[in-house]
Amino acid sequence: MREIADRLAAWNDAGVRYAVAVVVSVRGSAPRAPGAAMAVSADGEAVGSVSGGCVEGAVYELCREALDTGETVRETFGYSDDDAFAIGLTCGGTVEVLVRPGPFPASALTHDEPVAVAHLMDGSGILTVHASHHTGTTGRADVDQAVVAEARAMLDAGRTGIISVCAARGGTTPHTPRQLRRDDVEAFVHSYAPPPRLLVFGAIDHAAALARQGSVLGYRVTVCDARPVFATPARFPGADEVIVDWPHRYLAAEAERGALDGRTVVCVLTHDARFDVPLLKVALRLPVAYVGAMGSRRTHHDRLARLRKAGLSDGELARLRSPIGLDLGARTPEETALAIAAEFTAARRDGTALPLGQINGPIHHDRAAVAAAQ
Repeated sequence: MREIADRLAAWNDAGVRYAVAVVVSVRGSAPRAPGAAMAVSADGEAVGSVSGGCVEGAVYELCREALDTGETVRETFGYSDDDAFAIGLTCGGTVEVLVRPGPFPASALTHDEPVAVAHLMDGSGILTVHASHHTGTTGRADVDQAVVAEARAMLDAGRTGIISVCAARGGTTPHTPRQLRRDDVEAFVHSYAPPPRLLVFGAIDHAAALARQGSVLGYRVTVCDARPVFATPARFPGADEVIVDWPHRYLAAEAERGALDGRTVVCVLTHDARFDVPLLKVALRLPVAYVGAMGSRRTHHDRLARLRKAGLSDGELARLRSPIGLDLGARTPEETALAIAAEFTAARRDGTALPLGQINGPIHHDRAAVAAAQ
């Protein structure tokens, strides 16, 4: 969708009527992923693509019909051996396309900031969801709240897909058509953001386990260490990239090029002052979501003294999670990785890290939604 956003914004400004078709799901082989889009204006101009050519003509006609009727249409295109002239995908896959009349909130996509767009599958509305606010409404506050919370979580993880929100029951579920109930509302959420980053410093066994855990949680994982003999891709198959560099220098360079944001997690596992102190001096002054450091309590107190001597303030030091992780009784690298991931998940989601049975209130909550309601 982002590739046609400028054109849609221009149509919005000019008052041009148009319809938009978006790929909302794919099964098997398909030429385009969910989120691929085509738009057709009232005068017949088409921009974008949903299939690379296979079903473009049929989708074009669906857009023209949506302009005439004002109705939202959901259509599935697959492959048929029975009819050589049937409209479908030659690759053998199946795509589901949502077609709805405009306008579309295109201006939100013309900037670089992360944003998620939630299309209600019944055509009842479009919500544009940012990290701290949202625009648009479905006309129901409970549906808005549920969709915004789920869209924000998907934006954090850089994920796109169909969800069903159970507004009447106060929760959300993945897209499972056979389990839909009468009060469920489906939405297609398209995230326009890269996955959050997990930066793991220190090429040790715990780092390998944490890289795997981070990958499962949807992070783009980087492992960095200054020692080339240890920092090898073969030792960290769960990482998206393995960097050989001085940790503080690498982190400063990533910050300088704008590759970090408020979702970024920094885990320092070196527990060696030569690496820790210069690295944490940089990390604790960056607007990232979480900074944690491994080590014993004795190492922690020694590290704090060194960081104070290096010029960090009490406020900066208060951001440090050390010793890293929650008290799960972890022993193995895998258990330790789980304890660390649990802590930075709680930090990012504003969780209490307490057993759910010991607290009151909603199980699923969203910091920005709660703040907006107050």
